[in-house]
Parts: sequence; C-alpha cells; structure tokens
Amino acid sequence: MQFVLRRVLAMVPALLGVIVAVFLITRVLPGDPARTLAGDQADASTVEKIREQMGLDRPLPLQFVDYVVGLFRGDLGYAWHTGHTVAQDLATRIPATVELALAALVIAVVIGVPLGIASAVFRGRLIDHVTRVITLVGASMPLFWLGLLVIFVFYFQLDVAPAPTGRIGDSVNPPTHATGLYIVDSILSGDTVALGSSLAHIIWPALVLATGATAMISRMTRSATLEVIGQDYVRTATSKGLPPLVVIGKHAFRNASPAVVTVIGLEFGQLMAGAVLTETIFSWPGVGSYVTQSILATDYAPVQAFTLLSAAVYLVVNLLVDLAQAAIDPRIRHAS
Repeated sequence: MQFVLRRVLAMVPALLGVIVAVFLITRVLPGDPARTLAGDQADASTVEKIREQMGLDRPLPLQFVDYVVGLFRGDLGYAWHTGHTVAQDLATRIPATVELALAALVIAVVIGVPLGIASAVFRGRLIDHVTRVITLVGASMPLFWLGLLVIFVFYFQLDVAPAPTGRIGDSVNPPTHATGLYIVDSILSGDTVALGSSLAHIIWPALVLATGATAMISRMTRSATLEVIGQDYVRTATSKGLPPLVVIGKHAFRNASPAVVTVIGLEFGQLMAGAVLTETIFSWPGVGSYVTQSILATDYAPVQAFTLLSAAVYLVVNLLVDLAQAAIDPRIRHAS
C-alpha cells in the first residue's frame, strides 16, 4: 500500500502542471473563439456578448480559477460547435477510441512480442534481419499515408475492406449498449451480425494504428531478451538439457518481461492519445476525430479536455505499469 500511495502522490504535481500548461496554451492560440462562433458578419456588440457568455472578458487569473473549480465539479466546458457539454461528447466518443486502441494494442502485442523473441533467439540470422527491417519500416511509416494507402488498396482496388465510414455498417444496427465497445456488446448480446460488421470495420484502422506500436514492442522485446540470454542462469538452464521453449519462456523472457510490460503500457497511452489521424482518415467516431473538428472550429474547450484526458491516461498507465513491474519483480517494490 505504501508503494501504491507513493506512486499516486507522485501523479499530483504532474497533473497540476498539465492543467496550468493546457490553460495557458489554449489562451494564446491564434483566433478568437467568440468571433468564430458569432460569424464574420456579426457586429462588435454581438461578439462582446458571446465573449461574456464564454467568460473570456474576465481577467486571466479569474478564468483559471473558474476553470479549475469547474474541473473539480466535472465541468469540462461547453463545445460550441456541437451544442453539447464536452463531458457529454466525450462520454459518447471515448468507448470508440478505447476499443480502437485496445484492438491495436492486441495486434501489436501478438505480432511484436513473438517477433522480438524470435529475433533475439536467432540473432544474426534471416529472421533477425527481416524483423529488424520490419520494425524500422513500421517505426518510420507516417500513419496518415499508411491509412490512405490501406483505404486505396483494400477498399477501392481490391474491395476486401468495408467503407471507412465508422464503427459498423450503415445497414447494421449497433448492438445493445452495455459497455459502449461494439465488439464486447455484440458478444454479450449474441448479435453475430453486429459482431461481424464491427470486426470488419475495426481491423483496418487497428492495423494502421498498431504499426508503430508493433515496431516499438518488437524492438524492446528483442533488446530485453538479448540482455538476459547471456546471463549465467540461462546458460545453466540450457546446459541442463531443458527444452529451448522452457529456457526462453520460463527463464529468459520471464526476466525480460518488466521492460516489455513497460513499453506495452506506454504504447497503450500513445495509442489512446495518438489516434487522431487514424480516426480522422477512417471516419472513426472517437475522441481523435472530435478533437480535429474542435480545432478546425477554434473551439478550445474540447482541446483542453482532450489534453487533460491524454495526460490522465498516461499517468494512470504509468501507475499500472509500476504495479505490474512490482508484481513481476518484488525488488522494484522494495527498492522504491
């Protein structure tokens, strides 16, 4: 409990710093939200009235106080371009982003971890060279270009992918709402039609989003596995005649897993925060596309909320990673 408490208390200054930074940065961005909302033809009195409604006429310190007080009340502001509160908009869009990020993470782990282990075990051989090329290309690939390429090839040319128009087909009813995750809700409700359509729509943006994460996880797995393969206990296990799978799985990878768990956790935070381009390209109705629309509309309340949400996700993920590492390796818990 002391270990957990220390980690939680360490999150507080970071979160406060993010709140201050987000508030100040959004106030110096170019453009006048009141003028944008009123329109180019509105007179000065109308714009000034809107500024008063938005609280932009108040001194900056008072605006910050109002903002912090609102955060403690759960008030993330009002999205003028949608006509709803930011909290309402996020509540409807976060499940879509979480589902996409989880799908991408599963793909990245399923592909990246075995590739990294194989690359370390067969170091210097063909599979190692191929894996290193794949990870280099994956880490360097721009997501917006890859997403457009996937849509062009697999939808327009080969016609094997569904239209990039959201989470489910236009002719398919969404599953009964339980968690907001269409795949989970389809399984819970036994709706096989919705399940098939959801899987068909999520696989392509998830593959695109998972590209960079797969490369990072594979690299870290390879590096961590190589580091422990040369240790005495691994050579001793090999000399005893233990099967290679036992040596690698029980002795090598188990001791390399803390580093792999760390990068997996950080990549999930990156996937959550970095889904903006992927969601925009595939018309995925998540938080990323919502923020893009907010930026184009000069509506900074959703941008503030998204930045705070991203910071909170990173902090929580870091906490969970620390707890996972402490569970795997008790030395971390006692050393902290």
